[in-house]
Amino acid sequence: MNRSGCAISLLVVLVFGAMGVAQERVTKEKAAKKEATKAKGLKAAGAEVKKLAGDFKFTEGPAADARGDIYFTDIPNNRILKWSVQEGTLSTFLENSGGANGLYFDGNGHLLACQGGARQLVSISPQGQITVLADRYEGKRFNSPNDLWIDPQGGVYFTDPRYGSREGMEQDGEHVYYLAPDRKRLIRVTSDLVRPNGVIGTPDGQTLYIADHGAGQTFVYKVNADGTLSDKQLFAPEGSDGLALDNRGNLYLTTKVVAVYNPKGKRIEEIQIPEQPANLTFGGKDDKTLFITARTSFYSIAMAVKGAPTPVRKGDQQAQKSRRDTSDKKARKDKRQQRQ
Repeated sequence: MNRSGCAISLLVVLVFGAMGVAQERVTKEKAAKKEATKAKGLKAAGAEVKKLAGDFKFTEGPAADARGDIYFTDIPNNRILKWSVQEGTLSTFLENSGGANGLYFDGNGHLLACQGGARQLVSISPQGQITVLADRYEGKRFNSPNDLWIDPQGGVYFTDPRYGSREGMEQDGEHVYYLAPDRKRLIRVTSDLVRPNGVIGTPDGQTLYIADHGAGQTFVYKVNADGTLSDKQLFAPEGSDGLALDNRGNLYLTTKVVAVYNPKGKRIEEIQIPEQPANLTFGGKDDKTLFITARTSFYSIAMAVKGAPTPVRKGDQQAQKSRRDTSDKKARKDKRQQRQ
């Protein structure tokens, strides 16, 4: 090839190379704008954080029932409280809560609680009847069950750290456990975390997030058919006390602020709270309000996104559909009788 041919070939390579770089830059800019647009759309337009109640000692573990009312704990005062969304009033659901921390509703409307003080996982009926689901692993008492999540089959993942005094610890470390839907099989699913705290899974039950508060990191796992975990990956370079998911798959962490990560593990938003947040959940009538427990107070902020489906909200939706179907069948039957 002569010199002119080589020059032309080199020019073509340079031109196409520049075009490729430019296209890659445009693609990245479009992706960044798309993520920025999603982030801006998380909070409702003009929404601000509102203080709903205060004068607590340390609030934790918010959970929404089928109506969207929020139950949360005041750990030092040893009680579970209920915030009525429609009435905007606060009441006490349970006194002497066993030092309850994390809460979560199952599909039958029972409130499951991690009783850190009593060192056990319990189920509380709407009438307040308490049933112990688990209090030991391999004959040894738990440390202080902290937070939990219920999978689509009804199995329960719960964390068991120990804060403060190490006196009376019987387990060989701080781990995460899984109680199978039959409420008989209990297995340990992690053994390499420093101090696991917040835990939550995706609505399809295939992915589980665990915040290692002690290591300052949050991990994501694949959930296997038998409830065990595999394919551990670092998801966020910061730990968290509590976790929540919205219906876009974004993960909410409570650090010094409410930090929001997209499903790819990119930090896309933060929500400033007057006090350092401890835990959070979506609730309200339309499931588009984020409720936050933060030290001595209880806060909320209106959102443009909904919370990820939970067993109790799914159950409520199914019940509503069943009632609509029954009503429609009755209406059709009445019309047939009228024509006859």
